[in-house]
Amino acid sequence: MKNLVAFITSGYPEKSFSIDLALSLGENGVDTLELGVPFSDPVADGPLIEKANHKALELGFKFKHLLEITEIVAPKVDTLWMGYFNSFYQQNMESLVPYARKLGLNGMIVPDLPHEEALSYKSLFNLNNIANISFVAPTDSEERIKKIVSDAQKFIYMVAYTGITGSGVAEDLQPFLADIKKYTKTPIYVGFGVNEKTAKDKIKGADGVIVGSAFIDILLKENLNYSQKILECSELAKKIKDKINS
Repeated sequence: MKNLVAFITSGYPEKSFSIDLALSLGENGVDTLELGVPFSDPVADGPLIEKANHKALELGFKFKHLLEITEIVAPKVDTLWMGYFNSFYQQNMESLVPYARKLGLNGMIVPDLPHEEALSYKSLFNLNNIANISFVAPTDSEERIKKIVSDAQKFIYMVAYTGITGSGVAEDLQPFLADIKKYTKTPIYVGFGVNEKTAKDKIKGADGVIVGSAFIDILLKENLNYSQKILECSELAKKIKDKINS
């Protein structure tokens, strides 16, 4: 069974909505949930997620809202935090990581924390049984891939396109997948540019897909009320889950 990871922007448009959406996604095919932490300069994210980030901050998102969402959602849905390192560093990593584990968090995705710098937090993550998700990209050399994936946990985030999320650019991922599999048995999930149209192609040779912009596009639709947004996202999750397993 191939896995589906869904990214949503925490607190957009409000905390209670994020909770309801997260729980609905978990009931409609989503295996793992990424709670995105709104940040003013989300350099690895496409225009849709960037827009949702800014809107969430304008509406008053605070880090405590992420904690409150996590406390309710994480016991019911496998939950990760996805955010930029400064957001976590400001909370004091030594106290944040153990607290996150108490809330039920299973991992963190920090796209601007290089592998070499992440090693200084390795014991902290391991002690608290929280995975620090590893990234690999087509621009990485085989030697670097070997180094990054040697002790990867939970899954490896394979960047399907050397750019930003939501790009949807087609490329042959099979040689890249083969290079990664030489050095690890950790599941490989494909992210960046994955949506209902591309999911079946992106899943080839991989163990899961990560979908973000396709969900955020629905959240940004001003003509939909909260219930309609949750319904559309849930229907999309079911469709993508079916496509990657058909």
